[in-house]
Amino acid sequence: MIKKYIKIFILAFILVIISELIGEKKIKVGPGYLVFLPMLFALVMGLIISLPKLKLISDKEMSLSNEIMGIAVILFVAKIGATMGPSIVALVESGWALCFQELGHFLGTVVLGLPIAILLGLGREAVGATFSIDREPNIAIISEKYGMDSPEGRGVMGIYICGTLFGAAYIGLLAGYMGSLKIFNPLALAMGSGVGSGSMMAAASGAIAAVFPSEAKEIASFSAASNLLTTIIGIYFTLFVSLPVANKLYDWLQPRIGRNRKKRGEA
Repeated sequence: MIKKYIKIFILAFILVIISELIGEKKIKVGPGYLVFLPMLFALVMGLIISLPKLKLISDKEMSLSNEIMGIAVILFVAKIGATMGPSIVALVESGWALCFQELGHFLGTVVLGLPIAILLGLGREAVGATFSIDREPNIAIISEKYGMDSPEGRGVMGIYICGTLFGAAYIGLLAGYMGSLKIFNPLALAMGSGVGSGSMMAAASGAIAAVFPSEAKEIASFSAASNLLTTIIGIYFTLFVSLPVANKLYDWLQPRIGRNRKKRGEA
C-alpha cells in the first residue's frame, strides 16, 4: 500500500531539499523588505512539476496527495496543540488586545470578503475562502469538517496558495510603508504583523525592523509572540465564531446576491 505513495514522497523530499538550499531571500523595496521563505519556492516548484504538459504527476497521484495532506495537517495541529500549554499564562495576560485583533480578521474576511466572493460567482468555495485568512490551522479545520475534495476545501486551498504567493509581499510592503509614516509605535506594528502566518510575520516584522533598526530585537519578539498567540486563539475563534457565522451569512446572502442575481440576468 505504501508503494503508491513512494513517488510523491520522493518528489516532495527533493522539493524540500532544493527549497532549503535556496534559503530565505530578502529584497529591499522602499523602506521595507520583501521576504521570500523556502516554503514559497517549494510551492512554485510543486506547481510547475504538476503541470499536465510535463506529465510528471498523474491525476491519480494528485488525489493521493490530498490524502497525505490530511495526515500532514493532523500532525501540524498536534504540534500546535503541544505549544498551547506553555502559552496559557501569556494568553491570559494578553487581555483583549489579541481578541480585537481576531475581530479584525473576522471583519476583513467574513464581513467584507464573503459578499464579494458570492458576487463574483463562487458557491460553497466562498465559505472556505473567506471564513479566515486561510493559513495552516484553518486548512486543518476545513479538512476535518468538509474534506479537502469539497468546495470548501478548494476555497481554503485557493486562498492559502494566493496568500503564500502574494501575502508576504503585500504585508511586507504595507508594514514597511506604515512604519515609514512614523505615526504608530513600532511595537504596535510588530503585534499587528502576527496574523497567524510565519511567512507574513517574517516579511512584516523584517520591514518594520528595517525602519526602526534600534528596536529590531523587541520588534522580532513582539511579532513572534503575537503570531503564536494569534494562531492559538485563531483556531478557536474561527472554529466557533467565524465558520458558523460564514455559513449562516452564506445561506442568507446566496439567494439574494448569488442565485437570484443569476436568474434575473438570464431573464
